[in-house]
Amino acid sequence: MLSYDELTSPERELWDAFPEGRHVDLRTGVPEDDRVCEGGQWGPGRTVRAAVIVALLQGANTAQPGAVACLRLAGARISGHLNLAGTQIAHAFWLGDCWFEEGVDLSGASTQSIAIVGSRVPGVEAGLIRIEGRLDLRRSRLESGSVSPYHRRVTALSLINAHVSGAVNLNGADITAPGEWAVSAGGLVAEGGLYCVDGFVAHGEVRLMGAQLPGGLHMRGALLEHPGRRGVALALDNAVASTLDFSDGFSADGTVRLRGARVSDLTFEGAVLNGPPDGHGPSLEAVLMQAVDFDFTLARPPSGIVDLRGAQVSYLHDSNHSWPDVVELDGFVYGSINADEAAEADDEAGERREAVGRRHSVARRVEWIRRSPGYNPQPYEQLASWYRKAGHDDEARRVLLAKQRHRRRTLPPAARVWGHLLDATVGYGYRPWLAGVWLLALTLLGRLSFGAHSPTPVKQGEGTPFQPLVYTLDLLIPIGGLGQRTAWYWSNDSLQWLAYLLIALGWVLTTAVIAGVTRTLQKN
Repeated sequence: MLSYDELTSPERELWDAFPEGRHVDLRTGVPEDDRVCEGGQWGPGRTVRAAVIVALLQGANTAQPGAVACLRLAGARISGHLNLAGTQIAHAFWLGDCWFEEGVDLSGASTQSIAIVGSRVPGVEAGLIRIEGRLDLRRSRLESGSVSPYHRRVTALSLINAHVSGAVNLNGADITAPGEWAVSAGGLVAEGGLYCVDGFVAHGEVRLMGAQLPGGLHMRGALLEHPGRRGVALALDNAVASTLDFSDGFSADGTVRLRGARVSDLTFEGAVLNGPPDGHGPSLEAVLMQAVDFDFTLARPPSGIVDLRGAQVSYLHDSNHSWPDVVELDGFVYGSINADEAAEADDEAGERREAVGRRHSVARRVEWIRRSPGYNPQPYEQLASWYRKAGHDDEARRVLLAKQRHRRRTLPPAARVWGHLLDATVGYGYRPWLAGVWLLALTLLGRLSFGAHSPTPVKQGEGTPFQPLVYTLDLLIPIGGLGQRTAWYWSNDSLQWLAYLLIALGWVLTTAVIAGVTRTLQKN
């Protein structure tokens, strides 16, 4: 136990101020002398031992009647290891513009609000902490410390399975663990949300797997670089949040992973997704993600793959800057798509409207689907379903026709030939009017060709008079008969072969029409 006589002058000042919650400021007021980055050079007049802070927070100097004890210290050099692991801290504490010689250990502690603001700390270990209030690390520089006992990895800030009833504030913080884990907060519960704005920078992976963030995750304008060993900049696997805000210049030099995440509002408006520095790996991996509103209007196209397999969103917002060359869309389900008109027109002002029914909408969406590797029918069916729900059946048929043409590329040669025939004749059943065009053209051809010559009757003096138009229709219609085909034949070989050709084409057209109509009816 520390005695008062052992304390230095700044420690005594802090000791005396603690029971009344008074603020102790050791700063000189001279900017050059108060720079935290040079706090290692501060002398004894600004040095407070970590053991003194621990003793006060554990009740070494009780509060005065009518006062609320609180530790408030600014501009100090904290020497030694601030170890509060597993303790019950009854008092809030605030440390501002301090330079820590060693890391801070709050693992397993229970406390009220904690603030370490504008300070330099070589690692904060706060796994399993319980805070009835907020955790404030604004403008602090947290550097990679020792290996965390929870996951055996070097981490600058550990909040594994921590529970904070208020907000976790990392605004303006610089958290550094290049190539390692800058933030490890799997299982974090931050009821008031997690705030990483106002110039927040993370050098290393930010891990929030399974985090519960009712107040949301706010990373507007944040910079994530020097990702972990697997190229991941931000991992939010299976996280649950009201809002994930990656807008206004948010930049990630690594994969943003939202695998299985559930969120109400997800926005990447104006964000930059560069993907892993080595070029291997996706820019966004959102497999099985669920979101109500998904705004993916990026500042520029992502550098790596966007993987949305199995994801479900109610409202998708995109622009011509949203998609890279490769997009995984198999199993992706959406209720509506809204396109950013301003971005598409390269204009500064515009509005977002549902993309259905707009000029070039189908062609643009089909091109989007074909960025997915290989052939998968589900993206086409999903897009067609969206068009049908919006009342645009023509666009839906165009999408399904594009699906059949894409599928045709995967078939054996014989099946591809049949596919080309179905496409040319009836558009796979989605353009049945093509059969009418073919029949009209062939009827005209037969009428002109046969009308210019006289056929020979099969039986002299019997049969109906020759009618070129009726004769041609009799050849083209394979079922039934009009009495012309069996009553006349041609001595001219060319015309006789034309008659055979029309019979064959009649069968082909009829078969194609039946196959196409059957497919359409089955889809309906």
